[in-house]
Formats: sequence, structure tokens, C-alpha cells
Amino acid sequence: MPNSNSKNNDQWFIYILKCGDGSLYTGSTNDLEARVKKHNSGSGAKYTRSHLPVILVYSEKFSNRSLASKREAEIKKLSRKEKLSLIKSKQ
Repeated sequence: MPNSNSKNNDQWFIYILKCGDGSLYTGSTNDLEARVKKHNSGSGAKYTRSHLPVILVYSEKFSNRSLASKREAEIKKLSRKEKLSLIKSKQ
């Protein structure tokens, strides 16, 4: 079984980060570990650069980019309260 943090073009993730100011950021990637490191280095998304540090609090795995992108869009439409509930449900 592949490591969930290793890069694999057939394996995509959506993720939610908790930012240093308590805000939440949702994104997608095919290399989860590297993407979180990139966010924390300040070279990730423009939003996270000014809200460091970030902590990975939620992720889901998908078999392709299209499915991950659809789920990312769904999550981005959720309210903060709904996102926190989603995060809590996976803990």
C-alpha cells in the first residue's frame, strides 16, 4: 500500500489547514506532506503566507484530480461551523 504522504499522480488529496490566526484554508494536492511544508515555508498559497504557521487538521484521499477538485469545491462552500464539524468527525 502506498504511503499517503508520497507523491503519486493517481492519488489526490483535499486538505484543510488551521492557520496561525485560527482561520481555515482548504486545498488539494497530489503530495500532501510536501504541500503542507510548502505552505509553512511561506511559498504556498498567498492566503496562508500571511496566516502562518499552518497545521494539517483534515484530509481525504481520492483516486484522481477531478474527484478531489469536486470535493474541494464542496468543502469551500461549507460554513466555518460545518467545516469544524467535518474536522471533528474524522478525529
